Amino acid sequence: MAAGQEEGVAVETEAPVEEPRSFKDLGVTDVLCEACDQLGWKVPTKIQVEAIPVALQGRDVIGLAETGSGKTGAFALPILQALLETPQRLFALVLTPTRELAFQISEQFEALGSSIGVQSTVIVGGIDTMSQSLALAKKPHVIIATPGRLVDHLENTKGFNLRALKFLVMDEADRILNMDFETEVDKILKVIPRDRKTFLFSATMTKKVQKLQRAALKNPVKCAVSSKYQTVEKLQQYYIFIPSKFKDSYLVYILNELAGNSFMIFCSTCNNTQRTALLLRNLGFTAIPLHGQMSQNKRLGSLNKFKAKARSILLATDVASRGLDIPHVDVVINFDIPTHSKDYIHRVGRTARAGRSGKSITFVTQYDVELFQRIEHLIGKKLPAFPMQEEEVMMLTERVAEAQRIARMELREQGEKKRSRNDNDDDTEEAIGVRNKVAGGKKKKRKAF
Repeated sequence: MAAGQEEGVAVETEAPVEEPRSFKDLGVTDVLCEACDQLGWKVPTKIQVEAIPVALQGRDVIGLAETGSGKTGAFALPILQALLETPQRLFALVLTPTRELAFQISEQFEALGSSIGVQSTVIVGGIDTMSQSLALAKKPHVIIATPGRLVDHLENTKGFNLRALKFLVMDEADRILNMDFETEVDKILKVIPRDRKTFLFSATMTKKVQKLQRAALKNPVKCAVSSKYQTVEKLQQYYIFIPSKFKDSYLVYILNELAGNSFMIFCSTCNNTQRTALLLRNLGFTAIPLHGQMSQNKRLGSLNKFKAKARSILLATDVASRGLDIPHVDVVINFDIPTHSKDYIHRVGRTARAGRSGKSITFVTQYDVELFQRIEHLIGKKLPAFPMQEEEVMMLTERVAEAQRIARMELREQGEKKRSRNDNDDDTEEAIGVRNKVAGGKKKKRKAF
C-alpha cells in the first residue's frame, strides 16, 4: 500500500461524461463479451463503466448505485476474467441478504460463465444442508450464500473451508447489515484470506457499511453513480389518496384500468399478501403471492411463474422488494405504504429497470399522510395524483365485498389446515415421547432383576 494512504479510505472516481462504451472497451475479454451479447447486454451500465476497469486492475471496489443498475455484471465479469487467467476451485464468495437474490446472482454467473464451464453453488437457508454439503464437497468455482447458512457450513461441514478464496463480494451490503448479520460477517472475515480482492456493493452508504468498509477493504476505489436517494428518471410516480375501507376496490379499479401490464403489489404483512392474492383470484385476476411464510420451493415457484409471464400480478412483502431483477414489471403498486422511506426507493426500483420506463402508484389513506410526506421529502419531489373516476370505483364495491368474504373464508381454511398439520406433528412427537418413556421404564425394570 502506498505510503501515507490510510487502509480503508476510498479513492473516489468521477463518472465519465463520454459516450457509452462497449464491454471490450472496458477491458473485458472476447469470450465474456460474447456471453454479454448473448444475454442482451449491448452497452455497459454506468456502474459497470465505473467499476469493471478498476476491478480488472486488481483494486478493491465500493460500488454505490441505485437499484436496477447492473451491479451483478459489475462484479461477476471481473471475477470470471480473473478465473480464466488463474483457474481454481472455491475461487469467489458472494454474500447476499436474501435467498431469492442468491439464486438470481447464481443464474447470472452460470449464464455469463457457461461457455467457460463455470460452476456455482447457492448456499441459503430453507434447503437441506446435506445436499448443500455434497455440492460444497465438489468445490465449485463460485459460492453465492446468505451469511447465516454459510457460517453453519464453515462450522459444521467437515473438510469445507475458504482458505484459498481469491474474491469476496458483499452485495446489498447495507441490507445484509440491517438484517443483523454483522456477527456472521465478522466470523466469515476471520476465516478467509486477508490477501484477497473485495467488492462491496450497496444502495446506500450507512455508518455500518462504512465500518465494514474499513474492516474488509484495502485502499478501495469508490465508484458512485448516485450520490443521494433517488428514483430512476424514466419512472412515472403517482399517489392516490383514499379512505382506508375502500383500498381493495381502488386496487381492483387500477388493475382494470391498466390491464395488459404486469404488476408488482407490495403489502406490509404476509397475511395481507395472502389475503389480497386470494381476493384478486376470486375476481379472475392471475395473482400470485411471495412472502416469508411460504416454503423456499413455493417462493421460487411464484417467482418463476411471474418471470415466465404465466402470472401477471405478483403480491409481495418487502422480502422481495430489493435485488430481484424481474425485467418486465410495468407497474409497482404500494398497496400498504412502506414504514421506512428508503424501502419506497427499493420497491419502486422493481420497475423502470435497465433503461425501460415504468409506473408506480402509492396508496395513501388517512393514516398514512405523515409517512407519505417523508417519502416525498426523501426523493425531493412532489408526486402527482393518479387520475381516477370515483363513481366507477364505487360501482365495484359490491363485487369486491363478496370476493373479500370468500377470501377470508379461504384464509381461515388454510390456517386451520396448517394448525391441524402442526397438531398432528405434535401428536406424533408426543406418541414417540410416551413410547420412549415406556421403553425406558421397561429397561429399568429389567435392570432391577
